[in-house]
Amino acid sequence: MNLRRWDKRKFALAAFGLWLLSSVYIVPADQQAVETRFGRVVSPRVMPGIHMSLPWPVDRVYKLKVQQLQRLAVGGDLSDGVLGRTDPLRAQFLTGDQNIIYLRAVVQYSVGVPADYLFQTQNVSAAVAAAVDSEMAHHIAQRDVDAVLTTEKAAIQEAVRAAAQKVLNNTRVGVILASVSIEAAAPPPEAADAFRDVASARADSARIVNEAQGYANDVIPKARGEAERLIEEAHAYKLRKVNEAQGDAARFLQVAGEYERASSVNGRRLYV
Repeated sequence: MNLRRWDKRKFALAAFGLWLLSSVYIVPADQQAVETRFGRVVSPRVMPGIHMSLPWPVDRVYKLKVQQLQRLAVGGDLSDGVLGRTDPLRAQFLTGDQNIIYLRAVVQYSVGVPADYLFQTQNVSAAVAAAVDSEMAHHIAQRDVDAVLTTEKAAIQEAVRAAAQKVLNNTRVGVILASVSIEAAAPPPEAADAFRDVASARADSARIVNEAQGYANDVIPKARGEAERLIEEAHAYKLRKVNEAQGDAARFLQVAGEYERASSVNGRRLYV
């Protein structure tokens, strides 16, 4: 009987020791943790390292990979880009000039505030998608269809990311938006041919302008060089004629001086 009691005591002591050891936990380098006590957050951000808490079930520790990027799609699913599918109901956006386009964007985000990420929002990915979708619709509605499909993509992406981040911060979703990338943007199939014709005409216009600019860049320097050559030749001709005239005048003045010294003799000589 004594042996059995001793075994039970050792087992109880071992169990108690293990229970106490449960208060020690390690947070890896790529993670952060949140510590709660009876369901209430007591440590909203526990950095990597070795830490202690009260044993379970008083305290609970939730570990999150805060450096891991998570991805979701707005205007469809992530698999749509691989399979080439389009969901018209989810991908339609209205531009500022009342045109409908199909658009799919990929959002990358990571954990920013661990406690908010865990306990403030029931479905984080849905909240992120809703914020980005709303801001995407808002910014596309401020631009015409040509700008959305061509020159304004980068500006729209950054504007949507910044605006959606502000919304998520205000609602305490606890995430950081790393990027919003427009993966596909196209007109509806019914208008695709017309948009292609417009794009082709715009490309032809740009090509003609570039060719004209190239021709001008070739001709204008040549014309300027020819003009400079003619100006230099005219200047040289002017100097030559001036010098010749000055030489003739000098010789005439010299002859006239000699004539004045013996005008009567020179006069008879000229007469004879």
